[in-house]
Amino acid sequence: MPSELQKMVAGELYRPGDPELASARTRAQALMQQYGATILGDPERDRILRALLGHYGTSSVIRAPVYVDYGWNVFLDDGAFLNFGCVLLDVCPIHIGAGAQIGPYAQILTADHPRDAQTRASGLEFGRPVSIGQNAWIGGGAIVLPGVTVGDGAVIGAGAVVTRDVGKGETVAGNPARPIRRTGVPDPL
Repeated sequence: MPSELQKMVAGELYRPGDPELASARTRAQALMQQYGATILGDPERDRILRALLGHYGTSSVIRAPVYVDYGWNVFLDDGAFLNFGCVLLDVCPIHIGAGAQIGPYAQILTADHPRDAQTRASGLEFGRPVSIGQNAWIGGGAIVLPGVTVGDGAVIGAGAVVTRDVGKGETVAGNPARPIRRTGVPDPL
């Protein structure tokens, strides 16, 4: 019989109060607290992030504070950047591609809840993985919901609520996020 951890990572219904999961969250909280107590240039920062996250790519930057459920389900490729206050609810894997830039207080959420009230009341939860492509840009305060894939080079407007996949190079904004046409706005390249 699979453990609650195995069910969680597989995206199946699981019980979040399971002692193994509670212990893993406590570990993540301690590491987040340690990281939040560091300052730029502190050599402990990389060590803490490498202990907390599933993968922390070369030249990646995370500005404290950062919030995770477990941490080991977060995978940052080289050169990824997360600004202050990002929330990464990682009950399922979160993959953030090389060079992706994520604005302050953005939320990437894999945690979800049953839509049926009776199942939800039983305390069961589930999750769906999220993938952010290479060189994607997510504006401040944006929310990426469970199961979403954001393509390479995509742009998510500040404050957008992303409920569906965003294609490669696509720009979306709003709530819910929808594709937008950029007219008369030159790229700064």
